[in-house]
Amino acid sequence: MPTCAATNVSSKPFTESCTPLISTCFPRTADGAGVQSGSSACKSSIRRLFRSSPISFSKVSGGIQRPGKKKGGIKVHANIHANEFVPSDIRFTSAAKGDSFMLRPSNYHSGDILAFDRAYIDYAKFEEMTEAGVTYVTKMKKNLRCETLEDVMYMTSEGVMEHRVQQVVFTKRNKGGEELKHRARIITYADRKKHKNKLISLLTNDMEMSIQDIIEIYRQRWEIELLFKQLKQNFPLRYFYGESAKAIKIQIWVTLIANLLLMVLQKRIKRNWSFSNLATMVRIMLMYYIDCYSFFEHPEKDWLKILDTHDNPPAEPSLFD
Repeated sequence: MPTCAATNVSSKPFTESCTPLISTCFPRTADGAGVQSGSSACKSSIRRLFRSSPISFSKVSGGIQRPGKKKGGIKVHANIHANEFVPSDIRFTSAAKGDSFMLRPSNYHSGDILAFDRAYIDYAKFEEMTEAGVTYVTKMKKNLRCETLEDVMYMTSEGVMEHRVQQVVFTKRNKGGEELKHRARIITYADRKKHKNKLISLLTNDMEMSIQDIIEIYRQRWEIELLFKQLKQNFPLRYFYGESAKAIKIQIWVTLIANLLLMVLQKRIKRNWSFSNLATMVRIMLMYYIDCYSFFEHPEKDWLKILDTHDNPPAEPSLFD
């Protein structure tokens, strides 16, 4: 069974070739941030979201498991700009490798804002990001130990907690015995959904941004979850048609390109199509010479012509005419 080396494979050729297409169909504001409504503080910097998803090699070459071959896997790490909904950076690693390398400050610029899952807790990387001017927003783990410097609770008029803001310091000793300290802010709020209040604690290194902006930035992380959901539903990658690592990566790249082209098509047509219905129709008409844009704008046009001809048939010539 094929295996994938743990070295990172950059998506630079893919992103460079697709940048003009992405910038045309998914424009950003002048400062580089995605177009969205909200406060000026949220718009002031580029917001990036990243996540990974493992892909199993249990079904290769039509789903046939060869004797003596071990099950392997590859992990796709994606980084997207908020509101673009398309990957701006993609890396391939072995399925066992984590996402901590995506937190390297060298991958980002000063002023960038990152939103990611709570699984990526690395105080050394967090401190490097703070020194580089990169802001992060992530979900707080329950078992983290820290020293509280300041604790302020905001209450509603009914006496219910609305927000809680804590300034804390995390301390960790390196292998060499050196002590590392990282200062951060914990924001706790009640997420009200379906008449249920759930307390959510967010961790960030930004000490000045408003509470609502921090909450809104983390909520944008759901966009990358929707992207992976869209890919898995419409391009499930159940089978791989090659056994080499290169062949498998090519098939994943083709999937990402197909997803991008369908998103461009969906963005350009005025008629409201769901992505899944659009993908199904493209599969049906893929081998036919059809103008996609005109067809998806008015798919009933040819059918209406047939009905009109049936309701108003041409006059039949008489035998004696």
